[in-house]
Amino acid sequence: MSASVLAVCISLNKGERKKPVPSVELVTEHGIAGDAHAGDWHRQVSLLAQESIDKMRAMGLDVSAGDFAENITTTGIDLVSLPIGSRLTLGSTLLEVTQIGKECHTRCAIFYQAGDCVMPKEGIFARVIKGGIVTPGAEISLITP
Repeated sequence: MSASVLAVCISLNKGERKKPVPSVELVTEHGIAGDAHAGDWHRQVSLLAQESIDKMRAMGLDVSAGDFAENITTTGIDLVSLPIGSRLTLGSTLLEVTQIGKECHTRCAIFYQAGDCVMPKEGIFARVIKGGIVTPGAEISLITP
């Protein structure tokens, strides 16, 4: 099975779940146009695998794409095994992995519902090297150095 984008999501404000949208525009060295987390920093875009979301669903949570504040929900690629500096194409765009997981300073609603959350351990962050439009169904490829 090839890797692909299942959903693309944005939020206008930090600290809220992201909403799936039909497409997003990745802006070089900025992130996703219109998303609260875009900017001149190393965590311009967040990615989480559907396989990680499925772990939380197996714990009885009613969660789906965007509920962990991820911008891009993927399938068919083991995101957390990618080393920092890995490059991925999503359709015609190019991302570079800058961080694996993150520290959660405050416990989110998901943590209180399930006693755990996958984003801090299994979510990854990237910066946009080459911008463009990304839609659900876009193929994901790992660029080998």
